[in-house]
Amino acid sequence: MTQKVLIANRGEIALRALRACKELNLKTVAIYSAGDKELKHLRLADETVCVGPASPIESYLNIPSILSAAELTGADAIYPGYGFLAEDPDFAEKCETSGFIFIGPSSSVIRQMGDKITAKDLAEKSNIPIVPGYRGVIPTEETAIKEIAAGVGYPLIIKASAGGGGRGMRVVHDESELYPAIQLTQQEAKNAFGNDTLYLEKFIQNPRHIEIQIVADGKGNAIHLGTRDCSMQRRHQKIIEEAPAQDVDLEELEKTMEACLDLCKSLSYSGVGTIEFLYEKNKFYFIEMNTRIQVEHPVSEMITGFDLVKAQLKIALGISIDLNQDEIIFRGHAIECRINAEDPETFVPSPGLINKMHPPGGFGVRFDSHIYSGYIVPPYYDSLLAKIITTANTRESCIKRMLSALDEFFVDGIKTNHSLHQKLLSDEIFCQNKHDINYLEGVFLSS
Repeated sequence: MTQKVLIANRGEIALRALRACKELNLKTVAIYSAGDKELKHLRLADETVCVGPASPIESYLNIPSILSAAELTGADAIYPGYGFLAEDPDFAEKCETSGFIFIGPSSSVIRQMGDKITAKDLAEKSNIPIVPGYRGVIPTEETAIKEIAAGVGYPLIIKASAGGGGRGMRVVHDESELYPAIQLTQQEAKNAFGNDTLYLEKFIQNPRHIEIQIVADGKGNAIHLGTRDCSMQRRHQKIIEEAPAQDVDLEELEKTMEACLDLCKSLSYSGVGTIEFLYEKNKFYFIEMNTRIQVEHPVSEMITGFDLVKAQLKIALGISIDLNQDEIIFRGHAIECRINAEDPETFVPSPGLINKMHPPGGFGVRFDSHIYSGYIVPPYYDSLLAKIITTANTRESCIKRMLSALDEFFVDGIKTNHSLHQKLLSDEIFCQNKHDINYLEGVFLSS
């Protein structure tokens, strides 16, 4: 059996993975950059290796350096977490060809689902509902493009096939905007992703963002852990997530979840994954599949008692795991607030020294974080500091518990978006579950 896992990530998810490894009696190797020497999980790992300078390109995205660290320490497997190389098919393939177990789906599956056009084609074959649109090769002639767009209908959204994280997309409201928007998005996509392939979709104007968490063992067995609602967003980045999604048509949901499991089985999918949807007027519309653990995975864990990170490790490492949908029991409601090192009004990043901090606690409160008093938040990486998760029998009680947890929590020395969460959790529209993906930017922040 595999004895040693190299954790190819940093921060909160690296600490989460290390804890799961310890529970499974697996040795750990923690990598870090020269700008990340004070990370908490480095003190807990069996071995540590510096893989490069502070710049992510030279460290956490440096595939040769990471593979060398794995070889040097005799690691058997590599855990990618989220972000960085987690959804890079080339990294997964190089792990495979170098003799390391990549803790996630196969490189071929990551490659298929990472291409938005291919992913939509595969989803459609499994009867997953998709957004109406055009996924063929977009012609170069302006007249031909306008004919295609007229068939899709306005407003429409231009998307990069290789896009992600809210990049590589542009909304077009009428024909006069179309051709310049196509050219600009193509150039942006080429610069950001090295792939300027685009597709067009009908723009769903005021949807909610709902996702379905799946787990599959690559042997034809797959289960779901229900839904999450991630509609509270800014610039396509989630801020608050909760599970399960409420006020959803149960008949449509059941059909959609079954179709998601069928897709996983058809792909011989191995590991955890998330299938994301826009939801409007009782209809689900497939967006994409994330072939990794999600930042918001704790809310699914809290309502099911199912450890998703341990499941990732077990499936990849050949440790026996039973996937039985009937054994997944859903209880109560869970909410997660992402605490970022940023100004709560301008959203400008706020790295620096944390003089003091105090985590929230109490019944039904979970705190996932790598920060501590005296920790220096580096300026080179994502601003996520912590995730506060609360669970309770009802959504209303869960919100009250989160407000109490936010009152307890403080970080002194840098700015965080802590106060924004307090305002959002007290907002009438949020409390009534009437918000959609446009609410935070379009209404709340502009009022």
